[in-house]
Amino acid sequence: MSIPIIAGLSALADRFDGLILDLWGVIHDGVEAYAGAREALVAIRAAGKSTLLLSNAPRRSDALVTQLDKMGIGRELYDFVLSSGEAVHLELKDRTDPFYAVLGRKLYHLGPERDRNVYDGLDYRPVPLDQADFILNTGPVELTETLADYQALLAEGVGRGLPMVCANPDHVVIRQGARIMCAGELASRYAELGGRVSTRGKPDPAIYGQVSSILGAAKDRILAVGDALHTDIRGANGAGIGAIFVTQGIHAEELGIRPGDIPDASRLDEVVARHGDRPLAALPTLYW
Repeated sequence: MSIPIIAGLSALADRFDGLILDLWGVIHDGVEAYAGAREALVAIRAAGKSTLLLSNAPRRSDALVTQLDKMGIGRELYDFVLSSGEAVHLELKDRTDPFYAVLGRKLYHLGPERDRNVYDGLDYRPVPLDQADFILNTGPVELTETLADYQALLAEGVGRGLPMVCANPDHVVIRQGARIMCAGELASRYAELGGRVSTRGKPDPAIYGQVSSILGAAKDRILAVGDALHTDIRGANGAGIGAIFVTQGIHAEELGIRPGDIPDASRLDEVVARHGDRPLAALPTLYW
């Protein structure tokens, strides 16, 4: 069966009580909120649906609140927010997971300065790579960098037997039309080289258990909305949560569309089949 293309979330309103909303590719493009995103959040709230913004951003949740506020998406427009960076911060703090329990206290931060709040306030010390006990990967330092810029560093880390904590499972995002490499791409290459990697965020099943508890809704009454088939849709499918695929994000080029365009139905079916993660429906952009 073809993937239905719906005009707005209200078409499925009677099937859910809570919404998981991705940020990058659904609500904003990394710089600006999409046209209509704020109005959609207002309508969702008016319809009495609970919302949790779930992002694979490699920084803590309060940083996302600040970023959204600057885009005109005020805190009054959504109920909860959770980031992969927040999940990593909690793992580094609690150290209950076996992977984290044995980590040393000296970390090499692979990432930009703006992401250091993932470990700020915790008992860890940033050091050069040759002194580190593990690598904390929050992504490339510069937006223009590619995997080739990090090959030597990744090989050195693997050679030293350093475990890697990845705070963002995404491989790429689209920032105002440009593809930007994310921490997940670096982590994937690290694993290919033989390194040990722990990742938190979508599509990790553990994060969906947290989400269900936060929203106070059964999984079969929650709807996830995201633009990435391999994280948003795969994660929701694996957790038994319905998912809507927003086509304006990272798969727009594959679909041959610009943000907001309605994709060709047959091409949509081909792209979804190629990735293997099937949503309930597709939505060109976030509309109620």
